[in-house]
Amino acid sequence: MIQEVETRSHREVPNEELNMKTCPKQYVLAVGDALNAFTGKWKLFIIGALIPGKQRFSELEKNIPKINPRMLSKELRDLEANGIVKRKVNDSLPVSVEYELTPSGYAMREMFDSMIDWGIKHRAWCMPGKG
Repeated sequence: MIQEVETRSHREVPNEELNMKTCPKQYVLAVGDALNAFTGKWKLFIIGALIPGKQRFSELEKNIPKINPRMLSKELRDLEANGIVKRKVNDSLPVSVEYELTPSGYAMREMFDSMIDWGIKHRAWCMPGKG
Protein backbone atom coordinates (compact mmCIF):
# COMPACT_ATOMS: atom_id res chain seq x y z
CA MET A 1 0.00 0.00 0.00
CA ILE A 2 1.44 3.39 -1.01
CA GLN A 3 1.25 6.10 1.62
CA GLU A 4 0.61 9.73 0.82
CA VAL A 5 3.65 11.86 1.58
CA GLU A 6 3.00 15.36 2.89
CA THR A 7 4.51 17.87 0.49
CA ARG A 8 4.35 21.06 2.51
CA SER A 9 7.51 23.11 2.38
CA HIS A 10 9.32 23.52 5.68
CA ARG A 11 8.51 27.23 5.39
CA GLU A 12 4.78 26.47 5.33
CA VAL A 13 4.84 24.61 8.64
CA PRO A 14 4.02 26.89 11.60
CA ASN A 15 6.87 27.25 14.12
CA GLU A 16 4.78 25.72 16.91
CA GLU A 17 4.51 22.52 14.83
CA LEU A 18 8.27 22.23 14.29
CA ASN A 19 10.05 20.16 16.90
CA MET A 20 12.20 17.03 16.91
CA LYS A 21 9.11 14.79 17.04
CA THR A 22 7.41 16.36 14.01
CA CYS A 23 10.45 17.49 12.04
CA PRO A 24 10.88 15.12 9.11
CA LYS A 25 14.16 13.27 8.91
CA GLN A 26 14.78 14.96 5.53
CA TYR A 27 15.03 18.36 7.24
CA VAL A 28 17.69 17.09 9.63
CA LEU A 29 19.58 15.44 6.79
CA ALA A 30 19.34 18.61 4.69
CA VAL A 31 20.83 20.71 7.49
CA GLY A 32 23.63 18.16 7.86
CA ASP A 33 24.35 18.26 4.13
CA ALA A 34 24.45 22.06 4.17
CA LEU A 35 26.82 22.15 7.14
CA ASN A 36 29.10 19.53 5.59
CA ALA A 37 29.33 21.54 2.38
CA PHE A 38 30.72 24.65 4.05
CA THR A 39 32.08 23.60 7.42
CA GLY A 40 35.57 24.87 7.99
CA LYS A 41 37.20 28.11 9.01
CA TRP A 42 37.59 29.51 5.48
CA LYS A 43 34.84 28.09 3.25
CA LEU A 44 32.26 30.77 4.02
CA PHE A 45 34.86 33.49 3.45
CA ILE A 46 35.72 31.98 0.06
CA ILE A 47 32.06 31.67 -0.97
CA GLY A 48 31.43 35.25 0.16
CA ALA A 49 34.43 36.49 -1.83
CA LEU A 50 33.14 34.72 -4.96
CA ILE A 51 29.55 36.02 -4.78
CA PRO A 52 30.42 39.15 -6.82
CA GLY A 53 31.93 37.00 -9.58
CA LYS A 54 34.95 35.09 -10.87
CA GLN A 55 38.32 35.54 -9.23
CA ARG A 56 41.80 34.23 -9.75
CA PHE A 57 43.63 32.47 -6.93
CA SER A 58 45.79 35.52 -6.20
CA GLU A 59 42.71 37.76 -6.02
CA LEU A 60 41.06 35.41 -3.54
CA GLU A 61 44.25 35.39 -1.50
CA LYS A 62 44.24 39.21 -1.35
CA ASN A 63 40.51 39.42 -0.57
CA ILE A 64 40.60 36.94 2.31
CA PRO A 65 42.89 38.30 5.02
CA LYS A 66 45.10 35.83 6.91
CA ILE A 67 44.46 32.80 4.69
CA ASN A 68 47.58 31.04 3.50
CA PRO A 69 47.93 29.64 -0.04
CA ARG A 70 47.97 26.01 1.08
CA MET A 71 44.71 26.38 3.03
CA LEU A 72 43.06 28.36 0.22
CA SER A 73 43.97 25.61 -2.24
CA LYS A 74 42.64 22.88 0.06
CA GLU A 75 39.36 24.68 0.75
CA LEU A 76 38.83 25.43 -2.96
CA ARG A 77 39.31 21.72 -3.77
CA ASP A 78 36.76 20.79 -1.08
CA LEU A 79 34.26 23.36 -2.38
CA GLU A 80 34.79 22.09 -5.92
CA ALA A 81 34.24 18.48 -4.79
CA ASN A 82 30.96 19.57 -3.13
CA GLY A 83 29.75 21.27 -6.32
CA ILE A 84 29.82 24.77 -4.87
CA VAL A 85 32.81 26.18 -6.78
CA LYS A 86 34.00 25.50 -10.30
CA ARG A 87 37.55 25.89 -11.49
CA LYS A 88 38.36 27.07 -15.00
CA VAL A 89 41.88 26.81 -16.44
CA ASN A 90 42.41 29.39 -19.18
CA ASP A 91 44.68 28.57 -22.10
CA SER A 92 47.03 31.49 -21.84
CA LEU A 93 50.67 32.13 -21.15
CA PRO A 94 51.14 32.08 -18.29
CA VAL A 95 48.25 29.73 -17.51
CA SER A 96 45.60 31.41 -15.37
CA VAL A 97 42.98 29.71 -13.22
CA GLU A 98 39.67 31.31 -12.31
CA TYR A 99 37.21 30.22 -9.66
CA GLU A 100 33.52 30.96 -9.59
CA LEU A 101 30.43 29.73 -7.84
CA THR A 102 28.23 27.09 -9.43
CA PRO A 103 24.47 27.67 -9.55
CA SER A 104 24.29 25.77 -6.25
CA GLY A 105 26.90 28.12 -4.79
CA TYR A 106 25.06 31.22 -6.03
CA ALA A 107 21.91 29.87 -4.38
CA MET A 108 23.59 30.68 -1.06
CA ARG A 109 23.33 34.41 -1.81
CA GLU A 110 20.07 34.80 0.13
CA MET A 111 21.62 33.05 3.13
CA PHE A 112 24.67 35.34 2.97
CA ASP A 113 22.48 38.43 2.74
CA SER A 114 20.61 37.27 5.86
CA MET A 115 23.88 36.56 7.68
CA ILE A 116 25.21 40.03 6.79
CA ASP A 117 22.00 41.71 7.99
CA TRP A 118 22.07 39.72 11.23
CA GLY A 119 25.79 40.37 11.74
CA ILE A 120 25.37 44.14 11.34
CA LYS A 121 22.48 44.19 13.82
CA HIS A 122 24.29 41.91 16.26
CA ARG A 123 27.48 43.99 16.13
CA ALA A 124 25.46 47.17 16.80
CA TRP A 125 23.72 45.47 19.72
CA CYS A 126 26.74 43.87 21.42
CA MET A 127 29.38 46.45 20.48
CA PRO A 128 27.69 49.85 20.28
CA GLY A 129 29.81 52.45 18.47
CA LYS A 130 32.04 49.84 16.77
CA GLY A 131 29.79 49.06 13.76
